[in-house]
Amino acid sequence: MLGNGVIGMLSETCNKWERRAPLTPAHCARLLHSGKAESGVARIVVQPSTKRIYHDTLYEEVGCEVSEDLSECGLIVGVKQPKLEMILPDRGYAFFSHTHKAQKENMPLLDKIIAERSTLYDYELIVGDDGKRLLAFGKYAGRAGMIDFLHGLGQRYLSFGYSTPFLSLGASYMYPSLAASKAAVISVGEEISTLGLPSGICPLVFVFTGSGNVSQGAQEIFKLLPHKFVEPSRLPELFEAVGEKNQHSPVSKRAFQAYGCVVTSKDMVEPNDPNSIFNKADYYSHPEHYTPVFHEKIAPYASVVVNCMYWEPRFPRLLTTKQLQELMNKRCPIVGIADITCDIGGSIEFVNQATTIDSPFFRFDPFTDTCHNEMDGKGVICSAASQHFGNILSRFVGHLASTKDFPELPTHLKLACIVHRGELTSLYEYIPRMRESASDDLSETLADSPTNKKKHSVLVSLNGHLFDDFLINEALDKIEAIGGSFQLVKCHVGQRADVMSYSELEVGADGSSMLDQIIDSLTSLARKGGNNGMVTKEPSKFALTVGKIHDNGADKIRRKAGVLIVGAGRVCRPAAEFLASIKSLSSSPLFGNCIADDVDLADKVEVIVASLYLKDAKEVTQGIPNATGVQLDVEDQESLHKYVSEVEVVISLLPASCHVIIANACIKLKKHLVTASYVDDSLSKLDESSKNAGITVLGEMGLDPGIDHMMAMKMIDEAHAQGGKVRSFTSYCGGLPSPAAANNPLAYNWNPAGAIRAGRNPAKYRSMGKEIEVNGDNLYDSAVRFRLPHFPAFALEVLPNRNSLIYGDIYKIGEEASTIFRGTLRYEGFSEIMGTLAGIGFFDAEVHEILNSSEKPTFETFTCTLLGVEKDSSSGSRVGEADIAERILSLGHSKQQETAFKTARTIMFLGLLEKTVIPSSCQTIFDVTCLCMEERLAYSSEEQDMVLLYHEVEIEFPESQVTEKHQATLLEVGKTERGRTTSAMALTVGIPAAIGALLLLTNKIQTRGILRPIEPEVYVPGNKLGTACFSF
Repeated sequence: MLGNGVIGMLSETCNKWERRAPLTPAHCARLLHSGKAESGVARIVVQPSTKRIYHDTLYEEVGCEVSEDLSECGLIVGVKQPKLEMILPDRGYAFFSHTHKAQKENMPLLDKIIAERSTLYDYELIVGDDGKRLLAFGKYAGRAGMIDFLHGLGQRYLSFGYSTPFLSLGASYMYPSLAASKAAVISVGEEISTLGLPSGICPLVFVFTGSGNVSQGAQEIFKLLPHKFVEPSRLPELFEAVGEKNQHSPVSKRAFQAYGCVVTSKDMVEPNDPNSIFNKADYYSHPEHYTPVFHEKIAPYASVVVNCMYWEPRFPRLLTTKQLQELMNKRCPIVGIADITCDIGGSIEFVNQATTIDSPFFRFDPFTDTCHNEMDGKGVICSAASQHFGNILSRFVGHLASTKDFPELPTHLKLACIVHRGELTSLYEYIPRMRESASDDLSETLADSPTNKKKHSVLVSLNGHLFDDFLINEALDKIEAIGGSFQLVKCHVGQRADVMSYSELEVGADGSSMLDQIIDSLTSLARKGGNNGMVTKEPSKFALTVGKIHDNGADKIRRKAGVLIVGAGRVCRPAAEFLASIKSLSSSPLFGNCIADDVDLADKVEVIVASLYLKDAKEVTQGIPNATGVQLDVEDQESLHKYVSEVEVVISLLPASCHVIIANACIKLKKHLVTASYVDDSLSKLDESSKNAGITVLGEMGLDPGIDHMMAMKMIDEAHAQGGKVRSFTSYCGGLPSPAAANNPLAYNWNPAGAIRAGRNPAKYRSMGKEIEVNGDNLYDSAVRFRLPHFPAFALEVLPNRNSLIYGDIYKIGEEASTIFRGTLRYEGFSEIMGTLAGIGFFDAEVHEILNSSEKPTFETFTCTLLGVEKDSSSGSRVGEADIAERILSLGHSKQQETAFKTARTIMFLGLLEKTVIPSSCQTIFDVTCLCMEERLAYSSEEQDMVLLYHEVEIEFPESQVTEKHQATLLEVGKTERGRTTSAMALTVGIPAAIGALLLLTNKIQTRGILRPIEPEVYVPGNKLGTACFSF
């Protein structure tokens, strides 16, 4: 079946948004009409698809067969990988498989290909003589699409009577290389610089939508012209300036540059609520909350719209037919649409057909709603070509379709063939070796690894294009050929052609001379570069780092920097990920700039996560390199000391009551400790013993307390350094649902039990020189409306947070500040409902008689008893919202009818009126309320939380008698990556604790004893690292 000349084209099934096609109808026509003798293609069978950008009938019209059945096809092509059940025996497959880097998630596909004795070609591996990829979407599409449109733009302006330099530019397919096409655009640019553009078409403005690869590719071509980029908000100014210049000029002058403008979603829509501001996360979640404005604020100034953005039907369109009609009536300068996304009938409503090489443009007339092939006439010209990928693929797809034996393939296709007739080709024989060597639990496998059975071993790091240039294959061959063994310790795979990969191998040998020979061989390979005979114009980017040679007979474990994290709750994983990936994170420019002066990374960090339940620890560490999960009961002193002794720093994420146990173990074993909890009296008492042991116990290294300290001290110390006095310090912090997830009556989701307990805490603060105390029973009544200067859309309220006055001493501003206030943020309306629930008694911790009876009540009976509402059991009718609200008012728990009804709705939402029996585990009213809140207020898998922290410091400078207000804001939203959601609260508590551990590991913190992050040695590097991680 392989090599029979019959091509099958898959309908894309793995991604519901995938609309691209590897071959267009035009490409299929050329292949079929050339005949099998010339093209190697006898037939093409296309699986039907209702979402493909080209309709099935277009393929039928050029001679393709449309059928679900691809059983007669020897070569089956697609864009993305198909479902496993679609892999047929003895066939050839070509698509982006992402298997050559041994990515774990794609190995089932590779196994299926091998099992069916099929053949696999990967587009990513098809490279030219210069070693660069030939097949890719993205920037290539942007470049080709932009060149093609400039070619048509010259013709369109000529139909208006304007001669422009664009007329000399050909279509992209007419140039033999990208360099040649760029040279042609540069030539056009030189002509514009010297001769100019007609004033009648100026300012010539190209609007690029989106900022992804497609947009960058299009902009890359545009930047070859003389140009200037302007912000979207300044487009009206641009037109006014040009208009004034033309008005005062006696002679019609020419312009010598074009203008570019990049717009993103924030420029295309506005919130429906005039008091709101654009929020990207909210827009993506609730596009219905926004109104499209592109046609009003951007399109009136655009000559050309280059559409490069991703779009889904739930979002507003960029331009509709009616909007274009209005623009044309207003004589706006728009002349064309380059829809490089080729999203037919998508964000540009009237781009309702794809264009081809033979017919690269069509003219759309919005007044008659018709499309025309000729350039002359009303309307705009449109291009929507998706042919670049197919142009390249069609050159050699015939070889793939007609070749049966591997040796007959051209060299560049041999390199792209991962499997041939069920066997891995020689270049990819490293894949099973890497799979066997890799392990999710390195702590267990390293003990039994081949390198551990060798007398000597060394850690070797390889950094470069290991897979694209097949360097990993050569490296493993050399190790084994000499007689050594290897164990894959870490592998970070570059996911794009321009991103390098990084692998760490534990290499073992029976003798030191053999190990030296292996190292020499790898060094030689690194110097030479591994190109498999290919000639490259660039030097190979292959870096080799060799660690210290280790004698396995003398010492079985190579010691690395280690951190023990005790507690495997939600906060743990961000801390573990940060520490375990610190070496790779440091390579990013932003992160690297932050740590360059403050952190010395000598080696990677090994992380041990300990939990009372091994399952929890394993779950947290799953997929994290250099991280191991273990079972630990901190009451078991022997086990605790065992794990503490194996690391340099311990992070305790357990409840504050457990910190002393861990701190005592750290003091005894001379290990540093970090916690995110408040430093209480029990921990403070260990200050002297910590100093004597030479260790640091860094407390309050989370969010609040933690990040708030570091932000505050930076502002305060800077004010003092400039001779200023802090007259007012106010701090507001809250863990909240993101606006999209604030969909319950309380607009609250995080830790209900904690919120209830916090609502009972008394508070104390200073305002304008007056000290104010708030009784815990009245805390909810003290809430006040609050709006942030830069976030007016957030309808918030603030409650005083415990004793703010102690921060006057901690921050050393107690004698100078007349206002010191720390508050907790909630969405507006939270406190009035919670206060009413508290008044009813829903938060009481005492055992209630109805819960203490032998027969447990239903939630409805329980709530009615609590409110004194009598039910009519004979009628079977339910107690309703109005009944509850009326009772709340009559009992005096609320004086406002609106609040009473809000509270009643909350009671019903929480399920407190359901006829379900209350579990026996609920002994108190507090237990019942917490149970209902935890069930009903939990985030769904698609919802995200948000952390908001805001400081405002008022500074007086006595000498100049000037008063300044300084603000600092942190806004962080939870993240969902690879199907795993990490809350903003977990990120902003876990990562600061990990930063504290990192600073201790690298000896950047020299102070010993009990410490808060209020000293410069902590907060200066801490703020830098935090800025790299969070949205300050």
